[in-house]
Amino acid sequence: MFEPTIKDIAKICGVGVSTVSRAINDHPDINSETKEKIMNAIQEYGYVPNDSARNLKRVDAKAIAVLVKGIANPFFTSMITVIEQECKKRHYSMELSHVEADENEVDVAQKVVKEKRLRGIIFLGGLFSHSEEKLKKLTVPFVFSTAGSIPENISRKLYSSISVDDRRESARMVEYLIRSGHTRIAILVAEALEESVGRLRLDGYCDALKAHGIEVNPALICQTSGELSHFSMENGYLTTKRLLGRGEAFTALYAVSDTLAIGALRALYEAGLRVPQDISLAGYDGIDMAGYAVPNLTTMRQPVEEMARDTTRLLFDIIAKKTKHQHITYEAELLARESTAEIPE
Repeated sequence: MFEPTIKDIAKICGVGVSTVSRAINDHPDINSETKEKIMNAIQEYGYVPNDSARNLKRVDAKAIAVLVKGIANPFFTSMITVIEQECKKRHYSMELSHVEADENEVDVAQKVVKEKRLRGIIFLGGLFSHSEEKLKKLTVPFVFSTAGSIPENISRKLYSSISVDDRRESARMVEYLIRSGHTRIAILVAEALEESVGRLRLDGYCDALKAHGIEVNPALICQTSGELSHFSMENGYLTTKRLLGRGEAFTALYAVSDTLAIGALRALYEAGLRVPQDISLAGYDGIDMAGYAVPNLTTMRQPVEEMARDTTRLLFDIIAKKTKHQHITYEAELLARESTAEIPE
């Protein structure tokens, strides 16, 4: 595949490299016709300007990129803060980039690496739906952190991963509700695609019900709207209203993220339902906000700071060729709080 350089664009346009650089940087010392010709050529040939187009030198920056899918989710706030702190300790800068829901993380990564001349990438969130062939096109080390399940046909020597076992930990939360006497447990599911975190947590929910001889009721599985951010409080609120509108009885509601659960709390309140007296409510992630809800939220807390530190450490060790790719799985902590209660016998 032909990947044009700044020299190629200069040759195509019949100008010097410095003229192309001035066009890219919107320099006033270039006539409008020449600039238009250059910009059209850049678009036509798919040239991605990088730092070399600005200073005519190709020098790898002492920087890494953090690509976040679902940046509106407060869960990632703590992770990003810790990653930035770890970068500063190593005298690296951190390029933070938001990946839209309909964008492919690896495509974005390829572009960012070329533009910024980075030394490594951390992928936060999203779902894993990339081919091995596409991953091999990334020219710098990378770590997937909290990014859902990764297909077994992808070589584990190609990437590193940091996560909790979302399926297992989700099952633990539902088992806690079952031990509290609940058998009619509804669930709010976000982005239940095959490789997603939402799907893993739904599978854990189903595993726990089946293990206790409880039939999975499709009417108690309610998926969030794809028109809103999947894990937003607004989506949790609206999805819970939709669930209540079905008229299907339940005594506990499990949301696959704390932000969804906080939105659900509002919808239950508006419907005249008390938490936990009428409906027990549980979330997942363990974000700080969950501890300040009223009532405070029962949740499955992920070790966010530890995961963020180890994600960063692992990436820098790979960059320095101190280690090969690793795959680390953490245990979550079940925090039983005010939003859940046992059903009296």
